[in-house]
Amino acid sequence: MKKTKLGEFEELVLLTVLALQSDAYGVAIKRELEERLQETLSVGSVQSALKRMEEKGFLTSEWGEAEKVRGGKRKRIYQATPYAGQVLHEMKDIRAGLWSTIVKTQNI
Repeated sequence: MKKTKLGEFEELVLLTVLALQSDAYGVAIKRELEERLQETLSVGSVQSALKRMEEKGFLTSEWGEAEKVRGGKRKRIYQATPYAGQVLHEMKDIRAGLWSTIVKTQNI
């Protein structure tokens, strides 16, 4: 098994990027996570996770078009890499295997 070096919060951010697809930019990612987790997150925590995952090769990003609504500012749009998909599947399999073992041995 390969060590993935993907933390819990990073995993959630990465899954959110995949869920949002072409709308995966900082504020939208933060908003979606806050809604699903039912808690307030700092912009910095999301931006730090995005930066770390880009450095690790889980994400790529590019600037979107400038928008009037945003005062001419552009959004940085994130996209998961094939490597990210591979690691997420690995994590899912690990979790499923552990849950299967727990259910069998502890009747959860």
